[in-house]
Amino acid sequence: METLQATFFLFAFVPLVNPAPPLQQESVQFYEYDTDVSMGSLTQDYETQSKDVRKDGTNVSLDTSLMLQRDDSQLDVPPTKDTNLPTCLLCVCLSGSVYCEEIDIEAVPPLPKETAYLYARFNKIKRIAASDFADITTLRRIDFSGNRIEEIEDGAFSKLLLLEELSLAENRLVKLPVLPPKLTTFNANQNRIKSRGIKANAFKKLTNLAYLYLGHNALESVPLNLPESLRILHLQYNNITTITDDTFCKSNNTRYIRTRMDEIRMEGNPIVLAKHINAFSCLRMLPVGTYY
Repeated sequence: METLQATFFLFAFVPLVNPAPPLQQESVQFYEYDTDVSMGSLTQDYETQSKDVRKDGTNVSLDTSLMLQRDDSQLDVPPTKDTNLPTCLLCVCLSGSVYCEEIDIEAVPPLPKETAYLYARFNKIKRIAASDFADITTLRRIDFSGNRIEEIEDGAFSKLLLLEELSLAENRLVKLPVLPPKLTTFNANQNRIKSRGIKANAFKKLTNLAYLYLGHNALESVPLNLPESLRILHLQYNNITTITDDTFCKSNNTRYIRTRMDEIRMEGNPIVLAKHINAFSCLRMLPVGTYY
């Protein structure tokens, strides 16, 4: 009983004190990817505002003050796309594949050396330089569809000895670059390519080429020296006006048959195919197009 009374006596006479103030919060870093506001400026404004609150005695929480500061910065600086970020922050890098689609880049970004597949469709790329792939010898597939490519520097693909698929569709090319030797699929649909923009032996040494797409261009004739490996050939909607007996076949060998050719599309060209029947004598199927 005496102990209980002593405890009560001490409690009654201990003076009440204000609770201890909360601990000072450490500086927190905020990463604003859509603004150009520097972290130093944000931290300085935050500290200044906190001092002003303490001077005039207004009861504004630190969290509210910071939120107001963040809102003001967002109003002052409009969100923008930062295309100077490292490639694997700007694009998606996954198991040897790099996806850089629809991010408004204007040049080929630096690629990881182990890149095998590059998808850079629907951007604003205007030029491909020889240095873009100089150190990336592991590439097997490249897709530049839907860009604004007007120029491809000589030798841009010369070191890509493993490249099998290349798409340059929906660009502004007027001539073809030198193509790598192991290519199996090449797509240059919907460009501005004329016959003089394709060298006579452009496809001759491509002994693995099976799919060749050159539709919706400005070709006046069928490309020469098409490889025996070719299975699909698209030439629809060009300006082709003539075909020779040696375009697909061999005029000096009546027994020659193109056994691998499965499809030739030539519709939309100003040529009547019925006038050139001998040009198709080695084919298993007639080309698609106008015959009368």
